Amino acid sequence: MTGAAGFVFDPTLTEYTFGPGHPLAPIRVDLTMRLAEQLGVLALPDVTMYDAPMGTLEQVRLLHSAAYVEAVQRSGADPTQTDLSRGLGSEDNPTFAGMHEAASHIVGATVEAARLVWTGEVLHAVSIAGGLHHAMADSASGFCIYNDPAIAIAWLLEAGARKVAYVDIDVHHGDGVQEAFYDDPRVLTISLHETPRTLFPGTGDPSESGGPGAEGSSVNVALPPGTADGGWLRAFHAVVPPLLQEFAPEVLVSQHGCDSHMDDPLAHLMLSVDGQRAAHQALHALAHEVCDGRWLATGGGGYALTSVVPRTWTHLLAVAAGSPLDPATPTPDDWRRHVQQVTGQQAPTLMTDDHDAAYADWSGGFNPDSWVDRCIAQTRAQVFPLHGLDPSAY
Repeated sequence: MTGAAGFVFDPTLTEYTFGPGHPLAPIRVDLTMRLAEQLGVLALPDVTMYDAPMGTLEQVRLLHSAAYVEAVQRSGADPTQTDLSRGLGSEDNPTFAGMHEAASHIVGATVEAARLVWTGEVLHAVSIAGGLHHAMADSASGFCIYNDPAIAIAWLLEAGARKVAYVDIDVHHGDGVQEAFYDDPRVLTISLHETPRTLFPGTGDPSESGGPGAEGSSVNVALPPGTADGGWLRAFHAVVPPLLQEFAPEVLVSQHGCDSHMDDPLAHLMLSVDGQRAAHQALHALAHEVCDGRWLATGGGGYALTSVVPRTWTHLLAVAAGSPLDPATPTPDDWRRHVQQVTGQQAPTLMTDDHDAAYADWSGGFNPDSWVDRCIAQTRAQVFPLHGLDPSAY
């Protein structure tokens, strides 16, 4: 399963920065692209690199209110002009010079990736700097000023898409995208995340399953702290494939936040790079199975800046290019030296955590003593009947 892949990126996307000490450090994107380049991923035969255009006001306003956009513009022109009622100037979202332009640039990159897929110029497109899934129509939230995946989905709908599926594998609930389409039956949003009982943003219970006329269009798998590769992949395969197969979208949009990793400092799941790589591969396979390969992937969260983000997102790029990297691939010496020079940290020597990403398929039966299984069963019971699926089927 392969096809033309487009990577939408230019180095100025790293101007989306909240300043020194903020967890969302743009160096994670830079290190990803350097690693992918040095491993030859960007030069693969099926890959085309595309510059990231600036998002237009018209695109940004596909989701965000005019009043909010004007507030972002004011704060970007003068960072002392905070607006806490809209989340601008908070600890999570400090204002910075050029904020509107930097956030709009990420919107432009992700919308361009959507355009490339929708027009058939490429089969798969990746906007690795995107995935800012917490921003709401009228406010910033969770390091996110503009919600580029939601805007890209809105663009696809305006372009004529009848059904779009969105799968979010960030450790945090994809609340902004869910909110944007909660009442829209044309968009199926699925989020696998740590339970809101223990993690921001405090939403994403299975009971959040879609508004009037869109029942079942919102799907949430809220996993317990400590969930590792086997449990996470079991949950993914018990929920995501049957729903996507039944929904039959024209385009699959996915958000690949890698803060589900065991080393991430902001959350409590225990995945490895190997488990995350398996998730990228599963989404790639589902794109081919349910929507003829039309797949738009974005980055997202991830705060283990040198040990995790560059490796897992390089795996994502390689999967999208149709040439997955062997997990045992060494990281290049030059890349590790650069990491040491710019961060003072020792970079991993291999593209693997040496974990086995095996899982027990749901077809083996439900274990009521397993917290993960109870979470899976709760989600299936909430939404499967709304799609004509049997939640007890194995």
